Amino acid sequence: MKTTRLGRTECQISVIGQGTWQLSTRGRSSEQAVAALELGVDLGLTHVDTAEMYGNGAIEKLVARVIEHRRASVFLASKVLPGNASYEGTIAACERSLRRLGTNYVDLYMIHWPSRHPIGETMAAMERLVDEGKVRYIGVSNFDVDELSEAERALTKYRIVANQVLYHLGDRGVENRLLPYCERQGITIVAYSPFGSGRFPSASSASGRVLASVAGRHGKTSHQVALSFLIRNSRVVAIPKAARSEHVRENAAAADVCLSRRDIAALEGAFPRPRRDAPLGMI
Repeated sequence: MKTTRLGRTECQISVIGQGTWQLSTRGRSSEQAVAALELGVDLGLTHVDTAEMYGNGAIEKLVARVIEHRRASVFLASKVLPGNASYEGTIAACERSLRRLGTNYVDLYMIHWPSRHPIGETMAAMERLVDEGKVRYIGVSNFDVDELSEAERALTKYRIVANQVLYHLGDRGVENRLLPYCERQGITIVAYSPFGSGRFPSASSASGRVLASVAGRHGKTSHQVALSFLIRNSRVVAIPKAARSEHVRENAAAADVCLSRRDIAALEGAFPRPRRDAPLGMI
C-alpha cells in the first residue's frame, strides 16, 4: 500500500484507510465488519478512523477487537464531539475513547466539527493530551478555511496535521479554497465518504458513463477510479468504509491506479467542481 506524509510530520500513513461510520455492531454483521477491518490492515489499509459519536461508542469497542494484537501497526484516529469539546470535556472524552479502544494512545485526535466551546479551550486540551502521551497528533474535522485558521492560531506548541472533510467526485468544493490552504499549511486532507454516502454515480448517468469509461481503460472498477482521483494529490488520503472483504480488497487495489492527464480531464469535465465558494459539505 502506498503511503504519504502526514502533515509536516515524519509519520507516513496509508493513502487509503478505513472508515467505520455506520458499521454494524450486532450479531453476524459485526463479525463481518471486524473481519473486514482486519483484512484491510493486512492489506496495508492501516489508517483506521473512528469517533466517540459512532454508535455512541460501540464502534470504538468494535475497533478495539481489531487492534488488540496489532496496535503498533495501526494508525488510529478518533474524534471528540463538539458538545464535549470544552477543556475538561475534551480530556474526559479522550480518556473514555481510550478505554473503549483498549489502548493508551490514539495517533490522531480531532474535534468532529466546529463547537460552541471556544476553540482555544479545545486546542489547549489537545496539547495537554499530546504532552501526556495520550495523543500523537492533533487534527480537526469539517473545518473550513476560517475555522481551521482560528484553530491553528489557538495552538501554542504543536501543529494541526489533518482536516477530515467530505470529499468525493460529486462534491469537490474543498478544491476551491480549503485544499490549496491545506497545501500551503502542510495539512493533510482526510476524505470521508469518498463514494458519496449512497450517492455514487449511476452507471446509466452521463457522468457515470465517463467514470466507467476511464475505469475500463485501466481494467479497474468505477469505485477504484473514484478513489484514485481523490488521492492523486499527495496531500489527500481517503477513508472509505467497507463492511465486506470483497469491498476491502477492491479499495486496497485502488492505490495502484495511475490516472493519466486525459483521465483526470475527463473526470473533471464529468464532475465539475463548483465555480463559486459554498459552505463546506458535511454528512
